[in-house]
Formats: sequence, C-alpha cells, structure tokens
Amino acid sequence: MKLLLTLTTIIEAVAGLALLGIPSATVSLLLGSGLDTPAAVAIGRLAGVALCALGLACWLVRSGLQSCEARGIITAVTFYNFGAVAILSFAGTQLNPVGIALWPAVVLHAAMTVWCLTGLLCKPA
Repeated sequence: MKLLLTLTTIIEAVAGLALLGIPSATVSLLLGSGLDTPAAVAIGRLAGVALCALGLACWLVRSGLQSCEARGIITAVTFYNFGAVAILSFAGTQLNPVGIALWPAVVLHAAMTVWCLTGLLCKPA
C-alpha cells in the first residue's frame, strides 16, 4: 500500500498544482472548454487545494500502512476515485466535444479505485 499512497500523492499533487496555477487550461484538457468566469476559476483553484490536501494526507500516512489512519485515507481516496470515474464518465457522454485528457483520466481513476479496493480488502499482515 505504500506504493499506492506514494503514487496517489504524486498524481493528486500534480493535478492540484495544475488546477491552482492554470485552472482554465486544466479543465479544458478534461472537458474541452475552459472556465469562463472568475467564480468558476475560484472553484477550480479550490478543487486544486483539495487535491493537494489529499495528496499531502497520503504522503503523511504512507509509513504507517497498517494504521487506522492509513486505512481511513485509502477509504477516502477510494471514494474520491470512484466519484471521479462517475462524474467524468457522465461528462464524457454528455458533453461534446470533450478534452483530450478526459478518457485517460477516467481509466486512471478506475484503475486507482480497483487498486484502493484491493488494498482495503487485503487482510493486514
């Protein structure tokens, strides 16, 4: 599970920093259109902060793999990844056009969901 938490840290930190720094361009890569109001940009940046916080939490618990805290973080990451698959898949079927990164992001989040579930279902050693 250490690799799972480390990889999640990297993925979420990169996505979070992209949303913080260039929110409209980041959203455009996913959904095919940018953020066109200051309020939307602020919400994009807020999402960036949340992803950075999720990555930080994963980083901080990665050494205590059998702890309740680590299992709690992985449970939260599972929920996040599953939600990302659902929301992005819905967007991909309803929006036209979509961004070039949408379906790779859906596949990545689906794989991370499965990996998280596998980690949660394994009995601790």
